Amino acid sequence: MLRPLFDPPVSADALWSITRGMSPIVATAIHEGHSVRAELQHLCALSSGERLREEDPFTEFTMRDVPNRVVFHRSRFEVDINRSRDGAIYLEPEQAWGLKVWTERLSPEHVEASLEVHDDYYDMLLALLKGIERRHGRFVVLDIHSYNHRREGPMAAATEPSRAPDINIGTTSMDRGRWSHVLEALMDHFRSFDINGRPLDVQENVAFQGKGEQTRFIHQHFPLTGCAIAVEFKKFFMDEWTGEPDLDALERLRHIIASAVPVLEQALALKR
Repeated sequence: MLRPLFDPPVSADALWSITRGMSPIVATAIHEGHSVRAELQHLCALSSGERLREEDPFTEFTMRDVPNRVVFHRSRFEVDINRSRDGAIYLEPEQAWGLKVWTERLSPEHVEASLEVHDDYYDMLLALLKGIERRHGRFVVLDIHSYNHRREGPMAAATEPSRAPDINIGTTSMDRGRWSHVLEALMDHFRSFDINGRPLDVQENVAFQGKGEQTRFIHQHFPLTGCAIAVEFKKFFMDEWTGEPDLDALERLRHIIASAVPVLEQALALKR
């Protein structure tokens, strides 16, 4: 299984990486991570490939040109940052697409150690966004994810496009009256591009509704100044069963995200 190169390389113990720039635009890749801490590795019932299939590989690559970036390095199977604290550890198969994640029940100590990472992440995110708010007044967070569309197997038919757009924008927790001009500018920007000779299909709240913990947290703590947008790329840029990337498609997505930054900065400057 191929993994994206991270430059500079991160240590096995790394929790997350932060890049801070001079812009009100932030991007996060909180399901990019693949590592599991050493004390849990022998308890994991899933292979590396099985974990990778439900993670979001290469999302970090697509956002490398955004001035402010946060990349989470631990696997969502250790702790899922995008779920609330009480659901952030996959203890039962129904929490994890029917997968048995652990060979035995995790001890309370193991669970609490993972939840402390969840707590620390949100303490960090709050401090980071408060700093960006102080400098710029308002900000936009692109919460970058990806999703599978060939769940029945590598040779089975893909999910029909009406239920699986190329880019799904999730907005459930957003105050659309305040932020619609930012959201529409982003969606129009995405729709102006094509992949492999066809226009990108960009829809709102079709495959996912943006109900993740990170966007909810941002809108709760920054109701007047923070616009968090969940961006889900269908995995047309890789083989979701082998992990093999389509480098041309990934470079295209990186350009699309990079060129969205001035569009969002301009939209954010419009007062609502």
